[in-house]
Amino acid sequence: QVQLVESGGGLVQTGGSLRLSCAASGRRFSSFTMNWFRQSPGKEREFVAAIMFSGSTTSYADSVKGRFTISRDNTKNMVFLQMNRLKPEDTAVYYCAAAEGYYLDDDLPPANGMDYWGKGTLVTVSS
Repeated sequence: QVQLVESGGGLVQTGGSLRLSCAASGRRFSSFTMNWFRQSPGKEREFVAAIMFSGSTTSYADSVKGRFTISRDNTKNMVFLQMNRLKPEDTAVYYCAAAEGYYLDDDLPPANGMDYWGKGTLVTVSS
């Protein structure tokens, strides 16, 4: 069993930055591909970014490429999402998710492929 707890959300102005953190507890953190998804009211949960086991391979949604950076610290069981040049359309609840043994390829990781989820942290970008 893996527990995921997100933090770092809040209110920020357009063009600002936030850094989200996800703390994982449980076994074998380095065997999980870690992911960030987000969900806005009335919309489906969408993929944002992912990072594989050692951190050498990452994947991003087109909407955040060049603005967001995902990273991980396997010594502390943490994953991070640095969000820069934020836009109002980035407003959402951001969820941390873990997929055991998942290899990133050209397809974006599906939400239904995740093994564990956090409860989310709200990010609000004001215009």
